[in-house]
Amino acid sequence: MTFRPLHDRVLVRRIEEDGKTTGGIIIPDTAKEKPQEGEVLAVGGGAIKEDGSVRALDVKVGDRILFGKWSGTEVKLDSEDLTIMKESDILGVIEKKASAKKAA
Repeated sequence: MTFRPLHDRVLVRRIEEDGKTTGGIIIPDTAKEKPQEGEVLAVGGGAIKEDGSVRALDVKVGDRILFGKWSGTEVKLDSEDLTIMKESDILGVIEKKASAKKAA
């Protein structure tokens, strides 16, 4: 199934954190908090401004994002738990650091 969010909404897959602490203690599912990090799977066409023009979204498919713990609406598409949220619920995009080049 293909899903396209409307306007300024974004479809996100939450990225589960590792179930172990740094000390090796396994955290049971009942004690885990909802992940606040996700991957953008689909984006809407953009936010409609008061004058009727459309403002493109700042996020794109494939971006890794950080969002509020209780942001969005949880949905099940193709037996996968996903979240639909407004772009304003997104706190920021996580960018990979450029790898340092080794001196030869």
